[in-house]
Amino acid sequence: MTTDPTTTAASLHPIGPRLVPADTRDRAQRGNGDFGAPLVPQPSPGRDTVKFDFPGVEVGTAEYAEGPTGATVIHVPAGARMHIDERGGAIGLLSSDKQYTHAVCLAGGSLYGLAATAGVNEELLRRNENRVGWNDLKLASGAIVYDFAARDNSVHPDAALGAAALRNAVHGAFPVGRCGGGATASVGKIEHGRCEFAGQGAAFRQVGDVKILAATVVNAVGVIVDRDGTVVRGNYDSATGTRRLPSIDYEAAFAESGAAPATLSGNTTISIVITNVRLGDKELRMFGRQVHSSMHRGIQPFHTNLDGDTLFTLTTDEIDLPSTPSRLGEHALTSVGLGAVASEVMWDAILSSAL
Repeated sequence: MTTDPTTTAASLHPIGPRLVPADTRDRAQRGNGDFGAPLVPQPSPGRDTVKFDFPGVEVGTAEYAEGPTGATVIHVPAGARMHIDERGGAIGLLSSDKQYTHAVCLAGGSLYGLAATAGVNEELLRRNENRVGWNDLKLASGAIVYDFAARDNSVHPDAALGAAALRNAVHGAFPVGRCGGGATASVGKIEHGRCEFAGQGAAFRQVGDVKILAATVVNAVGVIVDRDGTVVRGNYDSATGTRRLPSIDYEAAFAESGAAPATLSGNTTISIVITNVRLGDKELRMFGRQVHSSMHRGIQPFHTNLDGDTLFTLTTDEIDLPSTPSRLGEHALTSVGLGAVASEVMWDAILSSAL
């Protein structure tokens, strides 16, 4: 078995601080209908593109530059079995079937951005010539991030934007950086003045016949951490020009005053991992949990009560893993190995969101 290099963005380390402007959420905001004309979906190419070789999987993005805010659609025309792993205390999720889907929409705009998933459904219906027989129904799931704290308006992804993202979907290219659902994502929210823009990340790896595509929109309380322990985005101290783990600030606050520093609400990391490996329902569920849990290495802290973290785990059921008899299931042990590899791919995706 040969191992192909992981495909990630060209550079995993950010080029400098990207501080979020002052918080204006307590003021009246301009929304989707306040610009004198309907908003027009725009291309959302990001800073870089991750190439992937996964036949049957397409990716599209679109944004409203007035936000900026956007949507990312991962489209599997033939459909895929799915498990949704929901963590944290502020979930924003829409799904007509939690075990099967034809598309997943990752969007900004908080709960209002769930309308983008409805737009994906409408576009899928149109493409299917408006056939509504039971076996003709196309399923879309979606999740959102709260991105209002990093901009001065209430513009949000709607049905038109979700449909545009699906129409833009192509095979083999996943935009990363500040684009799609991550157009105004931010991280490291110990204090507003230390927040930095993050974005959308992706990575792809093929090992023999096994394919793994991972993507994430990182909009977390926590900071983004590289494998050497370096904080690469978030909790930026302008006075010293350095970033640090939030745990350092929390510990100092407890020691000095008995009260933690203010942690900002309005956070969520929404992610997807797709494999072509055929897994049973239990193995698929546990595979997703394993990958989702691993993300705490690259995002610290993670799964807090102020985050609504969600991972969509999909399989296109194309190849079998070697059989390993076990009372836990035929593929239980080999699916653990798959999860270990996929967890590293997801860490690469997290890092590319810092571009």
